[in-house]
Amino acid sequence: MIPQLVTVRYRRLNGRRLWLPVPVLPVLLVLSPLLVLAVLGGLVACLVTGVDPVGALRGAGRLLWALPGARFEIQDGRTAVLVSVR
Repeated sequence: MIPQLVTVRYRRLNGRRLWLPVPVLPVLLVLSPLLVLAVLGGLVACLVTGVDPVGALRGAGRLLWALPGARFEIQDGRTAVLVSVR
């Protein structure tokens, strides 16, 4: 299943926290023209470098399929960012 919600939590230097839920489907619909260009660019890059385009698309699909449940945490001093994919 593709991810449906990405939650970003950000702790600022002054200690205040910011929580931002990002729904994937509306963002994907808005950015779909750029997604088409990115896929075409990726296919051209595959043909130039000799990589099988079908295998590359299959690998990208498997990566997206595995994203739900992933958590990325970055902390630097008093600033912290947490991204969780559901």
